[in-house]
Amino acid sequence: MTTPRLSIHDRMVELADPTRSRLLAAIERQELTVGELAAALQLPQSTVSRHLKILADQGWLASRAEGASRWYRRHPQLDPAMLALWSLVREAFACTPAALQDAARVDAVLAARRTVTQSFFATASAEWDDLRAQLFGARADLLALLALLDPTLVVGDLGCGTGALSAALAPHVREVHAIDASPAMLAAAAARLAPFAHVTVTEGAIEALPLDDHALDVAVLMLVLHHVADPLRALREVHRVLRPAGRVLLVDMQPHAHERYRDTMGHVWLGFPADTLTGWLHEAGFVDVRVTPLPLDAAASGPALFACTATALPKPAQVIA
Repeated sequence: MTTPRLSIHDRMVELADPTRSRLLAAIERQELTVGELAAALQLPQSTVSRHLKILADQGWLASRAEGASRWYRRHPQLDPAMLALWSLVREAFACTPAALQDAARVDAVLAARRTVTQSFFATASAEWDDLRAQLFGARADLLALLALLDPTLVVGDLGCGTGALSAALAPHVREVHAIDASPAMLAAAAARLAPFAHVTVTEGAIEALPLDDHALDVAVLMLVLHHVADPLRALREVHRVLRPAGRVLLVDMQPHAHERYRDTMGHVWLGFPADTLTGWLHEAGFVDVRVTPLPLDAAASGPALFACTATALPKPAQVIA
């Protein structure tokens, strides 16, 4: 059955009690709990709860539960008749001493909330980074930034390893191609990326990518280039699979003297000077090269890193004599 539409006279009865008008005024600008409303209006919680129920039953307010508390606010979608009536009632008592005192006490309640927050940060600032990492993970802020990516992008994670980066990118883009030359790494990546239907996991070398020309909008090489014998050849291949104006992101090591990496991890290059990398990228067909040193992580034992971005120029058309 359809609930009969209440008349304006019924609505007037609902707001006839001054307590209900005071409650509506208090929660018009912000959410408040029953306890906060009782403190602001200086009323027993039982009285506040009773009048809130009446207002809720008649559609004047909305509420939500959060933990052990319930938060109340004026309903955001009152019908035109209710809005017009409320405007008249609010105007009639808005400047009365009682209404002004209510407003001042609501401001005091909100100030008390801010005081608790400020007190926490005043004592926790020194430990905040560690606490946030314990609560939400050390990479929560960086992972959240991926939501700024264009959701239509097709991204290549070239040298994907075990697929950690592909898994981070997958929720935010249209398609990810995870490619690596190591079958063992790809097996781990395939297991990690199985939940994502729009991620492909393929074996292939950076110098001969299993992708069509202009297949990607973005190519990412995360700690990959130092394993490549011929970086210029690899960058030309990356250019081939990027669409015109596509972007490449290279993250790798700054020059260092850790010779043991050659034997222990198969590194071919001990980092890259910015001018050398820039020259290779220009020769491979990229412009707008930008190399940015990354901040050192105090807990990390390896060399400092850089991030390099560049834009792919269209390949000139061949002239046939």
